[in-house]
Amino acid sequence: MTTSSPTIAPYGSWRSPITADAIVAESISIGQVAIDGDAILWTEGRPSEGGRNVIMRTTPDGAVSEVNPAPFNARTRVHEYGGGAWIAHAGTVWFSNFDDQRIYRQEPDGEPQPITPDTPLRYADATLDHRRSRLICVREDHSDPDNIVNTIAAVPADGPGEQAVLFDGWDFVSSPRLSPDGATLAWLSWNHPNMPWDGTHLWTAPVLDDGTLGDATLVAGGERVSVFQPEWSPDGVLHYVSEESGWWNLYRLGDSGPETLYRDDAEYARPQWVFASRTYGFAGDGDIVCAVNRRGAWSLNRLNPNRGVMQPLSVPAGEMGRGDLAVSGITAVVVAGDAERPMSLMRVNLNTGYWETLKAASATQVDAGYVSPAQTIEFPSNEGRPAYALYYAPRNPEYQAPEGELPPLLALSHGGPTGAASGALDMAVQFWTSRGFAVVDVNYGGSVGYGRAYRQLLNGNWGIVDVDDCANAALHLVHQGLADGDRLAIRGGSAGGYTTLAALTFRNVFAAGASYYGVSDLTALAADTHKFESRYLDRLVAPYPEGKDTYERRSPINHTDGLSCPIILLQGLEDRIVPPNQAEMMFDAVRGKGIPCAYLPFEGEQHGFRRAENIKRALEAELYFYSQVFGFDLADPVDPVPIENL
Repeated sequence: MTTSSPTIAPYGSWRSPITADAIVAESISIGQVAIDGDAILWTEGRPSEGGRNVIMRTTPDGAVSEVNPAPFNARTRVHEYGGGAWIAHAGTVWFSNFDDQRIYRQEPDGEPQPITPDTPLRYADATLDHRRSRLICVREDHSDPDNIVNTIAAVPADGPGEQAVLFDGWDFVSSPRLSPDGATLAWLSWNHPNMPWDGTHLWTAPVLDDGTLGDATLVAGGERVSVFQPEWSPDGVLHYVSEESGWWNLYRLGDSGPETLYRDDAEYARPQWVFASRTYGFAGDGDIVCAVNRRGAWSLNRLNPNRGVMQPLSVPAGEMGRGDLAVSGITAVVVAGDAERPMSLMRVNLNTGYWETLKAASATQVDAGYVSPAQTIEFPSNEGRPAYALYYAPRNPEYQAPEGELPPLLALSHGGPTGAASGALDMAVQFWTSRGFAVVDVNYGGSVGYGRAYRQLLNGNWGIVDVDDCANAALHLVHQGLADGDRLAIRGGSAGGYTTLAALTFRNVFAAGASYYGVSDLTALAADTHKFESRYLDRLVAPYPEGKDTYERRSPINHTDGLSCPIILLQGLEDRIVPPNQAEMMFDAVRGKGIPCAYLPFEGEQHGFRRAENIKRALEAELYFYSQVFGFDLADPVDPVPIENL
């Protein structure tokens, strides 16, 4: 870092060591974790390998190895979002391979061997039934694309053989978990129009001598109560997370029924977007290691369930992955991060409290002077209710803006929309702040971490509450003198892309925007999306087709007359969740109005960009776009983007 006087230069034009090349070359995603004996396993998503998911293993001697060799990609497409793509036991790993969606058995030092047929079946979220040498898992049958069937099924663990459906008749199932003695199975189910955070049913059933299930008993949950992560303790007691109090809290099934382990106005779960999410696990002494979200900030804690005593663990876990936590004996492994650390795989010794980083999602090394830490803010939104966000100030020790200039602001609208902003150090955010942008990542009404009532603010109000909160977050920072009111931009992906498009169309606050695989036509989305989300909008917007008028009123594509500012759209051409025609229709409509606009389609990308070259191109294209719209020069040249009507 330089020690000379900073250079005077406009915001946005600052040269930064945090380049797009560095971000994609030195970054991975870290997902599912497990402890298998004395080995720790996790998933790495590698942009440098086209987004391939690699199962990694490390042992106490420090040796690190890849489990699934190239080109095998450990990723399932159940629910399209996947998760729970593999399990491990005694050195053997079973994983779903992305290309053919078959389960492969991987022995140590062996080659992956398929154990399921090459048919339109997908598998996820398995548990191992040792007694019967089989996997009990979620199976999704795509034999009839118009009637996709989700069941809990048993699959032979040793090789190809006859599969058996153990439970069916519901739209969705998840989390099959076998008791330690193999005698009882627990699982979750739910039906349209619910999403798993709206309401799920927790069942148990005895496993009979022939491997089928006996009569099922409803343990908890319902149409309006969400249950998450059923898990058996080592001594065979069923635990789970339920939001019957209005908050996702921990419960166990005692002799006389459900028991609350620790009443808390905090969240002990995440929305079940992916399979095999875990936010708690059992230590060897009977304590429960649990991740807790209080007003958007996570922490790792240790709960004595019998005494009701909660103690924090000194682990930098202000942000969690999608529930990636494993516990065994005196060891906990967690994917977490905070304002000073990127998302990382951490190992914790529960006896000493000592923790260490095994793998960081970003290896980009940058002086702390270039890093803008997240600051939690609360601001008033419509009707005086509070809303929340993470604010990042522009920061670069080599530069200073001309006196009196205020920075452009980039408002981020997270995906989901049932999701939340991440407080972990993210070089993709620092890319902007180190160049002179202010950033605000908005936890609009509907976000998780603030209880069920806040999450349900979005029910019937998608495109209203989220848009209001993003706009009010930006205006709040303008009123605080922290952003230039004439240079406000908004960006988001997926559902956040819809919020972006709606904010640009229905509000006159932002001067530019970037939509990544965003929804422009709610009616088209309701008619053309995958099974898991095909009734999601019934809650967020209105039942369809009865509420078709509401869909049309809230679809930006139908109201481009209200859009008068530049926009860039970025879209994967193999996206099944938000099909490419959504971006294409919006681009044609905006271009026809004579508004500056750009459209970048990406071959081979699905929902979310996973390839290094495309992540780099998208980030630099967006920066170039803002430089043209807001009128600042770039410190370093990037490939220009064709902008219509500019």
